[in-house]
Amino acid sequence: MAVTHLFASYIRAQSQTHLQKDWRPLHIQLPSNHQSLLLPSFLISKELGSCRFDTLSLRQAYKVSIMFSRNAYLVDIVNGKHGRVLKLNSIASGHLWKGVDLLIFDTWHWWLHTGRKQPWDYVQAGKRTYKDMNRTVAYEKALRTWARWVNLNVDPDKSKVFFQGVSPDHMDSRDRADRTAKTCRGETHPMLSREYRGRQHPAEVILKNVLRSVSKPVHLLDITSLSQLRKDGHPSTFGSGGRCGIDCTHWCLPGVPDAWNELLLAAIFRS
Repeated sequence: MAVTHLFASYIRAQSQTHLQKDWRPLHIQLPSNHQSLLLPSFLISKELGSCRFDTLSLRQAYKVSIMFSRNAYLVDIVNGKHGRVLKLNSIASGHLWKGVDLLIFDTWHWWLHTGRKQPWDYVQAGKRTYKDMNRTVAYEKALRTWARWVNLNVDPDKSKVFFQGVSPDHMDSRDRADRTAKTCRGETHPMLSREYRGRQHPAEVILKNVLRSVSKPVHLLDITSLSQLRKDGHPSTFGSGGRCGIDCTHWCLPGVPDAWNELLLAAIFRS
């Protein structure tokens, strides 16, 4: 069964309280024995970077080890003569991924970072170096480098590859067919339609086009559309005690990433 079929039609539960909102598929039964499936859920959330877990205990109890590779752009960032260089055609760090039983990739969220949040000073594409580049163009170039790495280095008999789809933001309601141009501030309910009525996310289009060029099996965790419905799922003005303005890009925990984790677990055990 194609993994994307797991994500097609989601609705919110009938509970009216925000903390009790949950997501369930309309036509597919997800595994119900959650206690036995909790371990892999560490692998998917972006917020994992701030989590700590005892890998020795995991290895002893489950005979499994987890590596969190904090390579947000998938391609390399190296120190050059004049600063840090994002190399769109290089994945030297990919040697860490070889032979891993389960690979889960994710990247889009970080491509729009600028200023102090941007971990590079220049962009290199081929033999040319730029001070900056259209981020969706750079994103596609990096994805195609990653796709070539997968084609050359992944043995489908040994490794399963998953790619988390694009995590959307809700900074501008015009993206969701609301002309008021408002943010996620004050949003307390999801969109009630079964399908997202706004435009398809540009990064989602790029990702799906690139995945078509991969000759090895890659399972897309297609979480974009269901997440686009959750305009209420962000920290908004409440993140970091309200000191960082409006946050409509990260997700509340618990929250939307829990649905991603459940779908990941289902995909892993059905693949």
